[in-house]
Amino acid sequence: MIFWTVFIVDVLLIFAGYVVNKNNAKYLMAGYNTMSVEERKKVDLENLLIFWKKFFVILTFASTLIFTISYFMFSEAVTAVIWSVCLIIPWPIFIYKLQKFVK
Repeated sequence: MIFWTVFIVDVLLIFAGYVVNKNNAKYLMAGYNTMSVEERKKVDLENLLIFWKKFFVILTFASTLIFTISYFMFSEAVTAVIWSVCLIIPWPIFIYKLQKFVK
């Protein structure tokens, strides 16, 4: 059962990384979609989207790798906790690094 959970989360993360583009970012990106037109002009959207995609791909790969390694070393419950923590920890860093794309 846990394998299906990891697989579905991986698909969703990859989907989130690749579905957002310059044309639909104003509808799909939280925070960006509530900005005024003047505020959006201050955002370096092209580089932000490159960072966005890279973040989601790395998060997917790293969390799956850590899940796989911990699955063979620990029980399924401990593996689930380790995997969950690996998914949570990068988000504050992601939010912090997003600030550099606003002029």
